[in-house]
Amino acid sequence: MKLSGKTVLVIGLKRTGAAVVRCVSERGGRVRVTDRQTHAQLATDLASLANIPFDLRLGTEDESLLEGIDLVVPSPGVPQTTPLLKAAGRRGIPVWSEVELAFRLLSCPIVAVTGTNGKSTTTSLLGEFFRESGSRVFVGGNLGIPLLEAVAGSYDVAVAEISSFQLEWIEQFHPRIGVWLNLTEDHLDRHGTLAAYGAAKRAMFLHQTPAEWAVINRDDSEVARLADGLPGRHFSFGWSPVSCGAWVNAQEKTLIVKHANAEMRFTLDRLRLHGHHNWENVMAAVSAATLWGIPREVVERVLSNFTGLPHRLEWVATKNDVAYFDDSKGTNVGAVVQSLAGFAGPVILLAGGVDKGGDYGPLRGPLRSKVKKLILFGAARETMKEALAGATDTRVVETLPEAVREAAASARQGDTVLLSPACASFDQFRNYAHRGEVFRACVEEI
Repeated sequence: MKLSGKTVLVIGLKRTGAAVVRCVSERGGRVRVTDRQTHAQLATDLASLANIPFDLRLGTEDESLLEGIDLVVPSPGVPQTTPLLKAAGRRGIPVWSEVELAFRLLSCPIVAVTGTNGKSTTTSLLGEFFRESGSRVFVGGNLGIPLLEAVAGSYDVAVAEISSFQLEWIEQFHPRIGVWLNLTEDHLDRHGTLAAYGAAKRAMFLHQTPAEWAVINRDDSEVARLADGLPGRHFSFGWSPVSCGAWVNAQEKTLIVKHANAEMRFTLDRLRLHGHHNWENVMAAVSAATLWGIPREVVERVLSNFTGLPHRLEWVATKNDVAYFDDSKGTNVGAVVQSLAGFAGPVILLAGGVDKGGDYGPLRGPLRSKVKKLILFGAARETMKEALAGATDTRVVETLPEAVREAAASARQGDTVLLSPACASFDQFRNYAHRGEVFRACVEEI
């Protein structure tokens, strides 16, 4: 796509918006930027663009911003209902997400991962497979580095975590291999319904060619249903043997990947990832790797060395024969259910934060069977208490440090204390990582 001579409106600066500004400017385009935040709040991002000319208009969403605009690129955090985006639609101005723009400019193929939970772990693991095989690989997307930043580099493949927000404004974007891990209620404060959320995820696969691959979780009923009718070739993973696909023999700790004319077995004896859901992430990543043709010995070497990512069911410490795990990235109910499935019990669960509009009901079963005590903190604590009343012994406190102290006082030898909040973090923390760091510091003080 030619950007020279075009004028692009970027809505929302921060890291994604800054990447768009740089990319458009480097290709001879003009940029106008609007953001609700102040100069002081955007100081770091503005400093990164110090030598790039652009038209900055803060604190306004007036429709006049669209005058002379050829393309609008909203940051992922900007909802479709924003008046400026609706006005662009009325005027017939194209609106593309950053990943759509990146797709049109990239010269290398994309391997993309979506789903409600496990995206970052699966994306990072896939990146390690490619890196270890000798490929020049870009790893980013929703994981942290905008996909658009890959355009300036020289890569053999780009591996990208893709969120539902990034898929709201795509027209042609499609990966060479797309991975769909799961689908449970999340971001309903943005999408409204599970159906709308699922439709946003499904969009990642709609433009694939019949030669490209959709790797799907056949045991997730919503994913399996929505994958029906997609144009790409299907390859599935799950927990039961199939004639073509991937599955795990848990007793033998072996992953089997069966293609039409070949079967590969991978030992999981040395796997360092904890939890049932991480085995699903491994199945998905290995499926994609084998479809690409990454050698078996490379896959096994990476599996034995990969330690996972911070704040994703990460062991923190064992104090007084009580294990403490940080799963601060567990920001929705489905993630917490999956995390609890990895423990035999008993568990003291720390949860709470900003409610995201989902149903807490699916937590009731795991709470009854696995959790000896539930400690709720943060803005949603009373809402969660009411929704989960009677499921287990429950205590409500105001802050995470209070929750950790309560857990330590209640824990007995052999217990697990698990931070898995089922909520966003922005009531008391900068982000989920900050929440995890506070948890770790509190545990160290025990």
